[in-house]
Amino acid sequence: MKVINLKEKMSLFTEQWSPKIIAMLDHNHIYLSKLKGDFIWHSHADQDEMFLVVEGRFRMDFRDQQLWVEQGEMIIVPKGVEHKPFSADECCVLVVENASAEHTGGVDDPRTKVSHDWI
Repeated sequence: MKVINLKEKMSLFTEQWSPKIIAMLDHNHIYLSKLKGDFIWHSHADQDEMFLVVEGRFRMDFRDQQLWVEQGEMIIVPKGVEHKPFSADECCVLVVENASAEHTGGVDDPRTKVSHDWI
């Protein structure tokens, strides 16, 4: 058991759209990720995904709506729902998803990560 300082962990990386594992919770990875610009449309067929804004704000685009998520707020994307994160300015989010989840939901993209670094 240990205390994890999110601000300290955020200072350890600069890459955007490259989630870093900071902990495990049962079969779930807890990631920190920095977002800026548009990501890709994707979904996770069998897994929900949670985003908590640690710093900044971002917009989660869905095919039928757009929702802004502000610092201190969270959103859960249900399994199978196509979504696309967007952030005009850099934003840092804590993401919880199943450790077996593909970063881009199986969509081929240069930002797809096969494995994630622990920090």
